[in-house]
Amino acid sequence: MNLKELYTHTSDKNLINSVVAKKIQQKKIPFNKPFITGREFGYIKQAIANSHFSGNGHFTKKCQTWLEKNVNCQKALLTHSCTAALEMAAILANIQPGDEVIMPSYTFVSTANAFVLRGGIPVFVDIRPDTLNIDESKIEAAITSKTKAIIPVHYGGIGCDMTTIMEIAQTHNLLVIEDAAQGIMSKEKNRPLGSIGHLGAMSFHATKNIICGEGGALLINHPEFIERAEIIWEKGTNRSQFFQGKVDKYTWVDMGSSYLPSEINAAFLLAQLESAELITQKRLNLWQQYHRGFAELEKEGKLRRPFIPNESQQNAHIYYIILPDSKTRTTVIKKLKSQGISSVFHYIPLHSSPYGQKCSYTEGNLEVTEDLSTRLLRLPLFPGLTEYHVELIVDLIYQFL
Repeated sequence: MNLKELYTHTSDKNLINSVVAKKIQQKKIPFNKPFITGREFGYIKQAIANSHFSGNGHFTKKCQTWLEKNVNCQKALLTHSCTAALEMAAILANIQPGDEVIMPSYTFVSTANAFVLRGGIPVFVDIRPDTLNIDESKIEAAITSKTKAIIPVHYGGIGCDMTTIMEIAQTHNLLVIEDAAQGIMSKEKNRPLGSIGHLGAMSFHATKNIICGEGGALLINHPEFIERAEIIWEKGTNRSQFFQGKVDKYTWVDMGSSYLPSEINAAFLLAQLESAELITQKRLNLWQQYHRGFAELEKEGKLRRPFIPNESQQNAHIYYIILPDSKTRTTVIKKLKSQGISSVFHYIPLHSSPYGQKCSYTEGNLEVTEDLSTRLLRLPLFPGLTEYHVELIVDLIYQFL
């Protein structure tokens, strides 16, 4: 019997507390635990045996081919992080000092840093109250003669309204660079996230669905960017053209940096990519269990569950609840922690950060961003989590609220 059933049959708090104590049984539940398929070690061993594990070898190419096929991009380049992929995108977008890029404030710092490093100015607009994605209706008001690009961030693997965003970009001759760090295996209107804008960036950090510790990928959807992207990726040299037989020697021809991951990282990643459907389904099953479990509390107005638009196919990257106020959130975090369960809030909005106030500006008020960022709570979600764990977490929050 779970707590919701107990509440309908008894008001005996001692009985309820004893059931909770029995459920916990001294087990701690982390917020995240990296999932290992089992093939990673064999692939790493192969990479080492190949004596080529510095980067851009067999496993790198296999991963890039997988991404090109499954994300439906024209070219994928593995990087050592999503941050690196975003930095490459900023170079490809030819961001110059004073150029403006429109993005949400509710995102990770790398979304802005990649453009700030090139002298760009982030222009923050508010997010939608339902999906927490950039509010597409706020974008045009932020466009000026200095605007160079729009950076939609697919929060939690839920797709932004890319149809509207692409129409705005076409009207104003702007680039669209998708921050799809959380978006692998997600779609919007049956289009894989990262494949819709001119460029996209993905993350394979240990906190993501598909991982290799540290890693990412630049996704190129327009062929005119491919040749230069390979040069930037290879430290500004035309090394790729040399190995393709297009030039008789390679040299420094453009700006660039060391953006390649090692073959050891790529070998680990390939094992993960090959199990992407299995990993995603495990996460979706847990996500749906959370969602069903919190339906009653949402109906009672005690919390709000995530909203998934009809046109979105999500990857269950995170499960969050939105609580009535920041005080309630703090209380729930502390009470879960006292039971050995780790839960966390998410981004501090960039426009309110010390450096964000120096290098950016906002268009209009960001009241939705400021409100929801203080009330959102993320719950444990990883493939090793069990249905029992989810039931326990739901029961405890039901008890707290």
